[in-house]
Amino acid sequence: MASAGPRTAPSLRRSRTAPAPGPRPGPAPGAARDRRRTPARIWALPPVVVLALVFLHPLGLVVRESLTPGAYGDVLTSQAFREALTTTVLLAVGATTGCLVLGFTLAVVIAFVPFPGGRAVARFIDVFLSFPSFLITLALLFVYGTVGIANGLWTDVTGAAEGPFRFLATPWGVLLAEITYFTPFVMRPLLAAFSQLDTAQLEVASSLGARPARVVRQVVLPEALPALAAGGSLVLVMCLNEFGIVLFTGAKGVTTLPMLVYGKAILESDYPAACVVAVVNIAISVGLYALYRGVSRRAGAQR
Repeated sequence: MASAGPRTAPSLRRSRTAPAPGPRPGPAPGAARDRRRTPARIWALPPVVVLALVFLHPLGLVVRESLTPGAYGDVLTSQAFREALTTTVLLAVGATTGCLVLGFTLAVVIAFVPFPGGRAVARFIDVFLSFPSFLITLALLFVYGTVGIANGLWTDVTGAAEGPFRFLATPWGVLLAEITYFTPFVMRPLLAAFSQLDTAQLEVASSLGARPARVVRQVVLPEALPALAAGGSLVLVMCLNEFGIVLFTGAKGVTTLPMLVYGKAILESDYPAACVVAVVNIAISVGLYALYRGVSRRAGAQR
């Protein structure tokens, strides 16, 4: 038994000094990240290629055609371009203002004034957003056109040779059609914002004696400002690029930038001039969108 100690001591010392088995060395972290990133790049390649072929390549062709020597000087100094730019801006600003006022009023009524069919009206707004713009214009023509229902009733009652409703062929008709069509684009974000509004604030304001107009001005309107900015900016950009409403109303003397592009390209076959107007229209739209993003980001940072 005494000789067992010296034989076992070296084995104990060897077991204590032997390194403990550890985990097997794996790949470096950078290599693992590279393997994870590579599939993502591969999957992102097809949509980038499709975007380049469908959007960027035609846009590049338009920009290249607009760089024809003398094209920008001839177009930007022409009276037709200045009038089209002025008409486009005035119609877009007027339609956006009308959509904001009408959309806010209708959204407040639908959200806070209970009436039968309120939910059906709110759902119809979602369906209305899918309608093409020329469909609304045709509906207005059937009602207020030269041979529309309103003029037909007038001639039947009074015996006159023609009715008095001829405003659809004027800038006021285009403005009415754009307000009618684009108002739901303001109402949709407003209704979404109102659905998240705490009704307890309205009840407290009413219990303190505030009138409905004051409740709307001091409680509802501040909560609706981000939605109004989003809907208004969207409507402004869409009105600047609207073509179908102006074309289908047949308003004589109302030439917007999209209509000028159509006239230069299709009627006059002046493709460099049409491309110049198109590039200017795109630049205005992108500039307004960038301005909206900057204002909304600053407003969010201030909050």
